[in-house]
Amino acid sequence: MRKILMSATCLGALSVPAMAEVSDGVVKIGILNDQSGVYADFGGKYSVAAAEMAVEDFGGKVLDAPVQVINADHQNKPDVASNIARQWYDTEQVDAIMELTTSSVGLAVQALSLEKKKITINTGAATTELTGPACTPFGFHWAYDTHALAVGTGGAIVDQGGDSWFFLTADYAFGYALEGSTSEVVTAKGGTVAGSVRHPLATTDFSSFLLQAQSSGAKVIGLANAGLDTQNSIKQAAEFGIVTSGQRLAALLFTLAEVHGLGLDVAQGLTLTESFYWDRNDESREFATRFKERTGMMPNMNHAGTYSAVMSYLKAIEAAGTDETEAVAAKLHELPVSDAFTQTGKVGPNGRLISDVYLFEVKSPDESTGEFDYYKLLATIPGDQAYADPAQSGCPLVQ
Repeated sequence: MRKILMSATCLGALSVPAMAEVSDGVVKIGILNDQSGVYADFGGKYSVAAAEMAVEDFGGKVLDAPVQVINADHQNKPDVASNIARQWYDTEQVDAIMELTTSSVGLAVQALSLEKKKITINTGAATTELTGPACTPFGFHWAYDTHALAVGTGGAIVDQGGDSWFFLTADYAFGYALEGSTSEVVTAKGGTVAGSVRHPLATTDFSSFLLQAQSSGAKVIGLANAGLDTQNSIKQAAEFGIVTSGQRLAALLFTLAEVHGLGLDVAQGLTLTESFYWDRNDESREFATRFKERTGMMPNMNHAGTYSAVMSYLKAIEAAGTDETEAVAAKLHELPVSDAFTQTGKVGPNGRLISDVYLFEVKSPDESTGEFDYYKLLATIPGDQAYADPAQSGCPLVQ
């Protein structure tokens, strides 16, 4: 009850009239993510580049104040991330922290940011807890979450006959959430879950875990992990002949960056869900071309989501006439989201960006016409179907 009352009080503060000013004369945005570990390609330096592009595209200033982007590597450790975030807030006048790959990190920094009365926009973290029981008036979740991934990939594979599952799960908050969300979708569609096994983050040997999954007899082995963990799972599954023996792999969080790292020879035929694809429309192609010129990589949904998050934050400051947290948070809830990431986004009362997500199949080498031509679109899932109803999210801010 205490948490609900505190959150409701903070939410009420969102209606306080804004003063036309920018604190310290500078708007400073921190990109905090994994830059050296298993998620370095998923986010890392590429998300930093996306944030810098957004600032440049906005004009480099907001309300005549310069905008700065700083970044740091949290090493996938919540304590390291919290210490960096605290230093940024207390001594470096950072106004908002974004990206936050790794769910345990995202939850820790969002909680600290509530204490410090600062905005976070998670793009790299996946857990629905961020906009569920752990929601805050100043916490936002962009790009994707475990519910959308489960509805997209999990739901599609069950519909195709993959109705018995065994999960190979990363042993932390993200993995648990992704396994749980997908299990709910599988059972709701009449499927069964034979069991699961959990592996440490950034392990290099998946043999014992894959043997347990193989011996389960399940039609589908759900990979509730991400980044290099997923790539290594798939590579080693091929060595064990898991797919050739009749079982199917479901990569539940797999993006363009990981497909590129794995190669079409290995990744072909995989079904996956992303909320962004560079070759989807003119806006995405224009952004992606500039991004590739800058980084050498085509953007995935996390990179494009970070661009969108920074752009939306700056638009909210401009609309509020101040960088004061309550006023900016109110505008983030109010303003539609239209940019290279999505043209039809809206923010729910729990801070969840609701936008369409897409079900893809990875092309074979023969089907691909060139570098980064990796996906075939199977289905578009409307945002209000992909994401949980805010009223049922468990967020105490939602009446």
